[in-house]
Amino acid sequence: MSVVKSSLSSDQEEKLLSLFGRVRLHLLYKASVHGYGSGSFHQRCDKQGPTLLAAYNKSGYVFGAYTAKDYCTNSWGLVSDGEAFLYSLGNGKGIAPLRVASDDGKYGFTDRAAGPDFGALKFLGEYPAAVASKPGTGFTFKPVDMHGDDLALTELEVYRVEDIGGFLAKPWRATDWTFMRKQELMKKIQEYQPELSGVTQARVLLVGPVGAGKSSFFNSINSLFRGHMTYQAISGVCGKSVTTQFRSFPIKAGRGGKKLPLVLCDTMGLESQPEAGLNVDDLYNIYKGRIADRYQFSPGTPLQEDAPCFRKTSTLGEQIHCVVYVFDTCQLLCDEIIEKMAAIRKRTNLMNIPQLLLMTKVDEACPLVKENLSNVYRSEYIYKKAQQLSTTLGIPLCCVLPVKNYSEELELELSTDLLLLNAVQQMLHYADSFFENQPESENDAEQEMSKNRN
Repeated sequence: MSVVKSSLSSDQEEKLLSLFGRVRLHLLYKASVHGYGSGSFHQRCDKQGPTLLAAYNKSGYVFGAYTAKDYCTNSWGLVSDGEAFLYSLGNGKGIAPLRVASDDGKYGFTDRAAGPDFGALKFLGEYPAAVASKPGTGFTFKPVDMHGDDLALTELEVYRVEDIGGFLAKPWRATDWTFMRKQELMKKIQEYQPELSGVTQARVLLVGPVGAGKSSFFNSINSLFRGHMTYQAISGVCGKSVTTQFRSFPIKAGRGGKKLPLVLCDTMGLESQPEAGLNVDDLYNIYKGRIADRYQFSPGTPLQEDAPCFRKTSTLGEQIHCVVYVFDTCQLLCDEIIEKMAAIRKRTNLMNIPQLLLMTKVDEACPLVKENLSNVYRSEYIYKKAQQLSTTLGIPLCCVLPVKNYSEELELELSTDLLLLNAVQQMLHYADSFFENQPESENDAEQEMSKNRN
């Protein structure tokens, strides 16, 4: 599946946002990708809270409707909504947005199994790629002003309108944003030593949906310790996983410097389709250290024991000591990904491997954080998103860490580095928990194997 992107230009999005207060738009549905059927619309847009519908025609008009109420409220009739309105951005720059309130101040939409029905504008009806326009039915406008009398649609999108809120009265986490703290964290990470003899590095596995930022996280950590931007792990923005191999990436402090006691392991991205992306059955062998570096993933077929890259035995040092789930803060999780994550969490819990969750792209998710990254723990919106991810994925809130990966920057930034370093520090703490949970007999066996190898 390709990455689903908004068709709104930056100018059009700015005009739409001017119709509200402090909100952001989260794309839920795109007809050219998900289909023009009303069933696809309801599957992705029902019970999403306030939503904005954006229709596009060949004449260049962008127009639609806003409702503060849920679609599919089971009332199957007219839903009153004093906040509902129709709008048009016209067909070019320099045109002020048209905003049309309902005639009686409370007309909203008709909730039914068909597409969005705002009376004067009906979408996804008998002719799904065209809009039915009947001015005077709940809302009154001139057709030429609303859509230029062009009813054939080239695209239809629905956005969830999310209130970004303001600042929390108190940060939900205390953070030291000083350069001294950065130096302290870098030193601690470089001097870290696993408590088990025979184990020299903590191995951390990154797992998450396509495009969430797993490979970019490694590149960011590597850049931080190298002192300049690096691009060792291939990353991208396409809909398919750019990572097709299992990779184990060591990190060096500076060019030609000493390796850190940390290895970040990268996997294919999770995809919603059953036979696409990371095969969940491969995770057991990854966790047990039985898959060699550069193993080529096969989404439809898990690794077989007779494969050349399969290790029948592995040491504790070759196993995974901490699992880190990586999720895009701006991304809506579909049911299929949530189900896959539940299966992964169950398997990981059974193996007693500690787990963390990284929230990436926090600056893109909240304007307050984009303005100043150090606002991340003061942002009401980011705190709410962290709670939602915690509840949806079953990860305790204390294990949820917001970060920003390097993407377009050419120079390192202190606030970005501190969030990244804090995340790495927690990974090492959690790896220690894994080591402490190992039975004494296994520890002794690991030490004996290490001696024999030496």
